[in-house]
Amino acid sequence: MLEPNVLFENKDFIIINKPAGLLVHGVFDKHGPKHSESTLIDWLLKKYPETREVGDPSPEEMIRQQRGGIVHRLDRETSGVMIIARNQKSFEYLKKLFQDKKVQKTYLALVWGRVKDKAGTINKPISIKDGSVKRTVFKGKMTREAITDYKVKKYLTDGKNEFTLLEVMPKTGRTHQIRVHLSSIGHPVVGDKLYGKKNIENRKLNIDRHFLHAQKIQFAFGKRQHLIEAPLPPELRSVISGLTS
Repeated sequence: MLEPNVLFENKDFIIINKPAGLLVHGVFDKHGPKHSESTLIDWLLKKYPETREVGDPSPEEMIRQQRGGIVHRLDRETSGVMIIARNQKSFEYLKKLFQDKKVQKTYLALVWGRVKDKAGTINKPISIKDGSVKRTVFKGKMTREAITDYKVKKYLTDGKNEFTLLEVMPKTGRTHQIRVHLSSIGHPVVGDKLYGKKNIENRKLNIDRHFLHAQKIQFAFGKRQHLIEAPLPPELRSVISGLTS
């Protein structure tokens, strides 16, 4: 299976670098798991068995037995930094940090086009699109506040198309938030099959995932400040090396 790299660990939590392609947890219905692939939860329960009972309770026993200390999530194709709690007290503490917006997350995203403003904020509520798993900034159901800050790092080109490498700082944690927000301003994430350009355009860049990487996370645990960074994976470095400024 795809396995994460451990960037930091102590008795209270683990910080990992999740590879793209690895599901955080399985999908279940009343009959049990809906797939057979290994997940991050499987890896955690094997390597850190104490995480089995760490997390929010669930009415479904099969899910409750696989909490795995997950405090926040990354999409399957998103790589990068994740925090995992090793005990319930740490889980509650970290969860409150996220709820109080005291965790600073920075992502790297390569998007189509030249983003005009060197820095900006996208403040658009996100809903679930009716009859779909997709999220939208237009009318849908279960609308929730969503705020994303961004900053231009570099403008790039392949000689035909323009791209912008962005630092992205989400202030809320909605599903697909960064991808939906960047697409909503006309700059979808390169390689995004759900909210981006057609696959043929992405194949020209030799990328089979979306270019979104959780680069660093910063937070205080007790009196100690933590700033943990995850290096850009080789497949994304390769895309950048094939472009020019």
